[in-house]
Amino acid sequence: MPLHVSPAPAPALRSVQTALGLPRTVRGTRVPAALRTAKGPLRAELPLPTYEMARVAPNATERAARTAAPTPRTRLTGWRFLLRDGATGQEGGQGTAYLGTAEAVLTADGWAFGQFRQGPYVLSTVRAVRQAEALPASYQPRLLSVPELYMLTLWLHQDASADPAEGTPDPADLLIPLAPAPPGIAPHTAHRVDALLPVLTRRLVAAPAAAPGTAAGPLLRTPA
Repeated sequence: MPLHVSPAPAPALRSVQTALGLPRTVRGTRVPAALRTAKGPLRAELPLPTYEMARVAPNATERAARTAAPTPRTRLTGWRFLLRDGATGQEGGQGTAYLGTAEAVLTADGWAFGQFRQGPYVLSTVRAVRQAEALPASYQPRLLSVPELYMLTLWLHQDASADPAEGTPDPADLLIPLAPAPPGIAPHTAHRVDALLPVLTRRLVAAPAAAPGTAAGPLLRTPA
């Protein structure tokens, strides 16, 4: 069924469109090569709210019960847009015309352009969206990262009419890990939150804390 893609906040979209309209921004040396060499104007499409999952450790009650599901803690970090080369036409379901992503982040002064990115998560996002469109139910798509596992997922929220800037994963929501996924977690397979979250929890509890000042997570570092 069609996904209910929420419109991004107007200031967030404007910040990205403004960046795309500045030649020095798009042609800068720190911009991914695929974006610098685009033949046509870059268009921002498929806005997805991006969330980050904090370390999920069972609280005292959950540890005592042992069977209680952990409660995820998430926060909205921004909006991510896929960038299409306007000279290549439709992407034909394979995402070949999507060259990278642009991010808008929320600052103390409001929404601002974050950065451009490219890498395997671009086409992986398109593939996951196509998978979600083939599901029998309709969802609101979001992105959810687990920084300590360097993991990014397409989060399919059951409440398609929910405020995209709020909420935590419901047990029956679906998560589709994007490739590359952490070892032992199948990418491009839809997992219920209540089935995948305990797996992530065990890994997060066992994972060493990230060093201060390091960039962690697919939303904060450029994948290879």
